[in-house]
Amino acid sequence: MNPLHRRTSFLSALGLAVASAASVPAQTERGSEPLALIHANVLDVRGGRVALDQTVVLRAGKIESVSPAAAPASVKVIDLAGRTLIPGLVDAHTHIASFAAAKRALESGVTTVRSSGVSYFVDVSLRDLAKSGAIAGPDFLASGYHVRDHLAEEAFYSDPSLSDLMGGVKTIPDIRRVVRMNLAHGVDWIKINATERAGTPDTDPRKQMWSEAEIRAIVEEAALKGVRVQAHAHGAEGALAAVKAGVASIEHGTYLTDEALDLIKQKGTAFVPTYSTVIDLAEPGGDYDHPVLILRGQAMLPRLGEAVQRAYKRGILIVAGGDTSYGPNSITRVSHEVQNFVKLGMTPIDAIRAATVNAAVLLKMEKSIGAIEPGLEADLVATAESPLDDPATLQDPLLVVSNGRVALDRLNFGKK
Repeated sequence: MNPLHRRTSFLSALGLAVASAASVPAQTERGSEPLALIHANVLDVRGGRVALDQTVVLRAGKIESVSPAAAPASVKVIDLAGRTLIPGLVDAHTHIASFAAAKRALESGVTTVRSSGVSYFVDVSLRDLAKSGAIAGPDFLASGYHVRDHLAEEAFYSDPSLSDLMGGVKTIPDIRRVVRMNLAHGVDWIKINATERAGTPDTDPRKQMWSEAEIRAIVEEAALKGVRVQAHAHGAEGALAAVKAGVASIEHGTYLTDEALDLIKQKGTAFVPTYSTVIDLAEPGGDYDHPVLILRGQAMLPRLGEAVQRAYKRGILIVAGGDTSYGPNSITRVSHEVQNFVKLGMTPIDAIRAATVNAAVLLKMEKSIGAIEPGLEADLVATAESPLDDPATLQDPLLVVSNGRVALDRLNFGKK
């Protein structure tokens, strides 16, 4: 398809989708209906304990109380009948770019996402629609376009004033311009490529893209607007440069050396391994399905697993990210990342923390999400069993509540 026709078709489709946002269910005021979840076994992710037979009262999109008391009068009640209640999951590395994908993420138990790059600033629009209540979550943190040496073609449709950079982003002033372009569109994070990609067959994920000085310029420019930087970095050299330059998180980290991990620990940088998407890379189907990528993924997977294990032993802040678009063919979910962390040697509670409180710390949202506590956002997921006993139960949520609104209810299929 001609690029201009593709752009016109995309923008037309987006316009129709936004115009039809009112048709998405449950869209009035966020968390407008008070709700009590009774007979819930509540997981305290900070303490690692389960409080049995609790009543959790939700009001105005917040958690009002957690106690063994009876539900207040005149409040809608949902009986969990002993199911486990956990905080809504956070996916700290996504590429969601449509209502349908957002819905798939939400119904998998994800109530907050950090976007890690999409075209046309769709993540900014999805963030604003979810914030207004026009669509039922998850809540978004947007990052717009990757800052890399050759920008995505769509970036020039979004901002034709960058047309002189079509041959490449080559200087620090050029880099700062790209950062400012993202900031002008209201992003919450800046995403950079410190190394080449793993998910394209003609690139080498170990190859460094930006120098420490170049990444420092990105970090400084973003900081002028109070925005932090996440760095795609498979290779050790690119990761070292990014950490030295002051990024907030390293994404992927397949080839991290002990030197890089020690510096990550020293600097307090977060590590978002996206281990499950390398499994996707190594196997047919899913978001990636190419023989070169399958071979690459099979080589990368054990190395990334070792990096996660070494990071965990050092006490590095590990955060869960699915690195998926939640598209119709996607087979990776952040719940898989939790399960795989356990397989790599994490305790179940530490693996769950990676998708809850640890993510909240990285996102500087620990006062609003990541736990089931009074005053925090009413983002909750009910599972059939305790994920402390069986992390696989996270794949099959029975109830999802986002900002106090029920987004998914599969607790009772009996006729009434």
